[in-house]
Amino acid sequence: MTPPVPSSGNSGDLGDSGDGAAFLLTDGEPERPRRRPRRGRKRLILAGCAAACTLAAVLGVRSVLLPLIRPDDFEGAGTGAVTVEIKPGQSAGQIADTLAEAGVVATSRSFVKAVRERAKENSLRPGRYRLARGMAAGAALDRLLDESSRVVRRVAVPEGLWAGEALSRLAKGSGIPLAQLQQVVAAPHGLGLPAYAGGVEGYLFPATYEVEPNTTAKDLVRAMVTRFRRTAEELRLDQAATGVKLTPREVVVVASIIQAEGGRDEDYPKIARVIYNRLAKGRKLEMDSTVNYVQGRRTLRVSEKDIKVASPYNTYRYAGLPPGPIGSPGEKALKAALHPAEGDWYWFVTTDPGRRITKFTDSEGEFVKYREELNRYLGAD
Repeated sequence: MTPPVPSSGNSGDLGDSGDGAAFLLTDGEPERPRRRPRRGRKRLILAGCAAACTLAAVLGVRSVLLPLIRPDDFEGAGTGAVTVEIKPGQSAGQIADTLAEAGVVATSRSFVKAVRERAKENSLRPGRYRLARGMAAGAALDRLLDESSRVVRRVAVPEGLWAGEALSRLAKGSGIPLAQLQQVVAAPHGLGLPAYAGGVEGYLFPATYEVEPNTTAKDLVRAMVTRFRRTAEELRLDQAATGVKLTPREVVVVASIIQAEGGRDEDYPKIARVIYNRLAKGRKLEMDSTVNYVQGRRTLRVSEKDIKVASPYNTYRYAGLPPGPIGSPGEKALKAALHPAEGDWYWFVTTDPGRRITKFTDSEGEFVKYREELNRYLGAD
């Protein structure tokens, strides 16, 4: 007997899976139920497409409007103030990037173009410059080529200062610590001093020096020595020294005394002649300036006690020139040492320091009278 097929109680060609899911019977195999469409994925795809279209539209608008919002080059001289530093060795392109980042020029490209059109690639110097924001590239280039735009410190070193005084002035004016400057002169190798120099005293040439932000203590001292050597070459100091029968070092020593003793510029050659006349006769120079140098003070009141100080720089006590310069002579003093005036003078006295009146004589009696004039002047102070 064929056993009866169990029935769920429903007839027809639709069957019930028992879990409420209906399916068709085909060739005795049940058909898998259909899945519902994934509407979420479609929505994501549509949203992504929409976002991409929006981005493309924004980029398209940006490409059209950006030149209008931020042009390739600004116009005019700009506004406000900004300080920009150009570092040593930077190319025109690197400088352009610096300017663009600071908002000085609109684009690096505009500045490089201005530089190349005017062939100024080798004219841009390192340093700090005062510029403005929003400048035309050509205007920015003009400012960089203008020395007045550079942010530099200028330090004036007058004639006749001792080395220590010059260093103090440099430190104060440059911002470089005095200790660093002192360390440089303590080991002067590499400063370019003349072979006949025994140290920096006398060779820190008096002038006005520019101090860049990256200037070191050695750079500054070396610049002063370089300036001395340039002046010495212009005066032909090495060759001209033979004309006064001195070594180049001795010429600098004489010039330093002239500078320290001198009043007016026209007196310098006369002071030189007094020195040479005394040297020729083997007489002591008896210069107050050398005594002041020994004692590290500047005064017109030199006493009997002062002139007895034991030092080879004391020309009241020892004959001949002191062993080294007593300060930094300027060009006029150096020139006077090389080209003294003609005369028989053996003494000179600055009788009126306020007006820088100096009197010369070959008579000791007149010299005493001139000293009395000076004493009266000092007594009135």
